[in-house]
Amino acid sequence: PYTIITFPFIFAVMFGDCGHGLLMALFAFWMILKERQFLAKKSDNEIWNTMFGGRYIIFLMGLFSIYTGLIYNDAFSKSINIFGSPWKIPQENISHGVKSVILNPVVSFNVSAPYPFGLDPIWQSATNKIMFLNSYKMKVSIILGVSQMLFGVMLSIWNHIHFRRYINIICEFIPQLLFLLSIFGYLVILIILKWFWFDATRSSCAPSLLIALINMFLITYPTEPCYLVSMYEAQKVVQIFLVGLALVCIPWMLLIKPIFLHVGRHRYEVTPSEGHEEQGFGDLFIHQAIHTIEYCLGSISHTASYLRLWALSLAHAQLSEVLWNMVMKNAFMLKGYAGCISIYVVFAFWAALTIGILLVMEGLSAFLHALRLHWVEFQSKFYDGQGYAFIPFSFKAIVEGQSEV
Repeated sequence: PYTIITFPFIFAVMFGDCGHGLLMALFAFWMILKERQFLAKKSDNEIWNTMFGGRYIIFLMGLFSIYTGLIYNDAFSKSINIFGSPWKIPQENISHGVKSVILNPVVSFNVSAPYPFGLDPIWQSATNKIMFLNSYKMKVSIILGVSQMLFGVMLSIWNHIHFRRYINIICEFIPQLLFLLSIFGYLVILIILKWFWFDATRSSCAPSLLIALINMFLITYPTEPCYLVSMYEAQKVVQIFLVGLALVCIPWMLLIKPIFLHVGRHRYEVTPSEGHEEQGFGDLFIHQAIHTIEYCLGSISHTASYLRLWALSLAHAQLSEVLWNMVMKNAFMLKGYAGCISIYVVFAFWAALTIGILLVMEGLSAFLHALRLHWVEFQSKFYDGQGYAFIPFSFKAIVEGQSEV
């Protein structure tokens, strides 16, 4: 049930654009309004039936894309100045012939009145827009990814309780949670602390989180330059403890459960049930080793995999901007009646490319990436995929001998 919200949200992080989200939501809303007519027609078109069957999830994807588009302040590659920018250009810097002005945030930014919601529209015209958005979206991707994986690990405890596998709570759930928190949960905390502690006045000494994470495992703490110095007091002690905790969790996941099961089996002389062979200690150890290696390596690769949120979001924004600058912008160059005709013709071409490339192709790409993030990165934390395959009841299958009653 959680996926009905997390899936369109993860999709919208990669597809964040108010305009494109509005078009997608309107298309899905049209299918919802006409659903009785379309159901009565019983179309045989597989592509149409797939889209029509997912009309409600497409509607949610469009709504969430509008929301993330407002956060990115992006509508067809353009920003909307709703609240007014707190950036001010110094009067003495304004002169004829000056195409760009360097704004010092210490002087030109009103710290007491930041932009209330989303990105400041002034970044739309900034030459370092890509650098700023890269840093912002990359960190947000890590935060969202670690949060969703932690949520997946938390869900696994309900499986252990439901199936009464209480040993898994001690030997799997707790060490998995501690392992993820000690490394990537700590990284999320560092990201948030960096946002709070290092403003424009201290930007030259803002630490590199990548280097800080590498030094955490190398146990090296340089004293210079300033951007390699520890962010807070006792950072060395805290990080050594977290690395040690993560290392302890590996043999905890690997050894405790097979030893406990092996000792318990011999103590109580448990005999295997009919149709099940007894597993030796070697089988138990190999099975647990596979799960331990999969989880430890998967935690690293899955965290990196969530960077696709940043990559696809940036690609979508850049494609939208390229379409506007290379196609639609040229229509405004002409004046008079020629300008009216050019806008009419070019708009049709721009709209076709927007729908074909950005809505259909980019939308499908973001959909598949969101599906993969849920199926692999999220569900691997709690979903085993065991049991019996679901077979719907069918008289036809029973008569033909394909199913048992």
